[in-house]
Amino acid sequence: MAKSTRLLKSFSRLLLPVVLLVVVALIAGAVSLVYVSSRPLTSRYLVTPQKYGQLSTRAAQVTEETWANREGATSRGWLLRGADGAPAVILLHKFGADRSYVLNLGVKLNESTNFTVLMPDQRGHGENPPVKQASFGGCETEDAMAAVAFLKNLKNSNGISLVDQNKMGIFGVEMGAIVAVATAAKDKTIKAVAIDSVPADSDGVLVEAVDKRFPFASFATARLAQIGTRVYYFDGCYQREAVCETARKIEGSNVLLLAGVDAPEFQDSTLKSSKCFPQSNKVDTKTDLSPSGFSIINASMEQSETYDQRLIDFFRNSLSN
Repeated sequence: MAKSTRLLKSFSRLLLPVVLLVVVALIAGAVSLVYVSSRPLTSRYLVTPQKYGQLSTRAAQVTEETWANREGATSRGWLLRGADGAPAVILLHKFGADRSYVLNLGVKLNESTNFTVLMPDQRGHGENPPVKQASFGGCETEDAMAAVAFLKNLKNSNGISLVDQNKMGIFGVEMGAIVAVATAAKDKTIKAVAIDSVPADSDGVLVEAVDKRFPFASFATARLAQIGTRVYYFDGCYQREAVCETARKIEGSNVLLLAGVDAPEFQDSTLKSSKCFPQSNKVDTKTDLSPSGFSIINASMEQSETYDQRLIDFFRNSLSN
């Protein structure tokens, strides 16, 4: 009996280092997956205001702006000023895109409504981003709050606030949708929320990002990355609250939810999120678009114009009264 006990202890001592090594390796692998996936592949902007300005006098008025976010880092965006005292709208791109994806919409929205429009690069996105890593919606929400404050601090030539301080709008696709909902939940002056291809939570964006970067055994790598966020975002930058729970905090807003057959992974979650907003909100849902904003950049000119006009009408009707 004593000999068996000693043998078992010896075996345990031999096995323990192996187990610890495996655990450390798994944690390291999980963190590495998050590290790589949180740095989206960057490319040159699809179009810049300088190029677009050769075709549109309104686009030529777009300015490059920077402001400090809540942690002191630099945020940047393209700004198209509207009429004095008019509402302002923030346009947020999806994960893996950049502000050039919403430039055309921003110019059209400004032309049609004379609202001020801000088109930021979300962290980790765009050419040479000031902040190199994304957080799949967490710290991006704090960045959006800083963008709202930036807009409210804008002055006209007479030193008076450029935008309506109590009537703002926000639009977001995929990760941008998570940020839009969370920002509207925190700032009650946001009265119009348009969101497209809404994930259930930040994990939905993470899984999509990991799947694109590591398609082999994507289920395992995605699950491992989810675990890795616990370590990598130890500072709380990762948004762990479901979009549905965040949506319950929004009151008295007009909400437009869009999704389409081009991104079926987000159709169901978008439809489910439509039931989460309190009754004080006016909610309109359309989840059969072809395409949705998730891949509108690849749509025909006619499809793109129809999509943009839907958003323009929504913001005009929601913010002009």
